[in-house]
Parts: sequence; structure tokens; C-alpha cells
Amino acid sequence: MDAIKTLALFVLTALAEIIGCYLPYLWLKKGATPWLIVPAALSLALFSWLLTLHPTAAGRVYAAYGGVYVCVAVLWLWVVDAIRPSVWDAVGAGVTLLGMSIIMFAPRHAS
Repeated sequence: MDAIKTLALFVLTALAEIIGCYLPYLWLKKGATPWLIVPAALSLALFSWLLTLHPTAAGRVYAAYGGVYVCVAVLWLWVVDAIRPSVWDAVGAGVTLLGMSIIMFAPRHAS
């Protein structure tokens, strides 16, 4: 799987997870309808399925996914929560993307 497809799949996965967690937040903290649990559960099921689409070891996928998740969460902060990320948010997100890139794209020898 090439780098662009891997990154796109990670971004979709992160969005599914964030939406699956954000909808119950709206219910519990913002007084929205409890029916949001239904699409939240579907979104979290989609999140789990998307993680299985990577052709590499599960532990490596989970570790690398965390870096993309942080970046998407910072973008969510900006776009959805309307809070502009700080320089430190951007630096932290950049560091996690660097870590993700090392984990996913470093050369590996067949065992």
C-alpha cells in the first residue's frame, strides 16, 4: 500500500473514531438527543473495520495510527470546535506525524 493510500485510510479511520466519540459527547455534555448513540456506535464499528484494512502487523498499524489521530484531532479542534490550534498543537501534531512515518514507512527486511 503506498504512502498516500495509507495516510488517507488513517485519516478516514481517525474521522470515524472521532465522530464515534464526539456524538456521545454532544449527548452527555451538550444536551443533544441520546439517539446519537446509534450513529456513534456505527461510526466506531467503521473505525474498527478500517483498521483491519492495513496489510501490516496490527501493533504497527495501531502505533502509527495514533500519530495520524493526533493530527486529525487537532484539525477537528480548529474546524469543528472553532478553536485555533496553538503553535505547540501544530508542533506536537508534526512530531506525531514524523513518528507515524518512521513506523509505517521505514525499510523492513523480510523475516
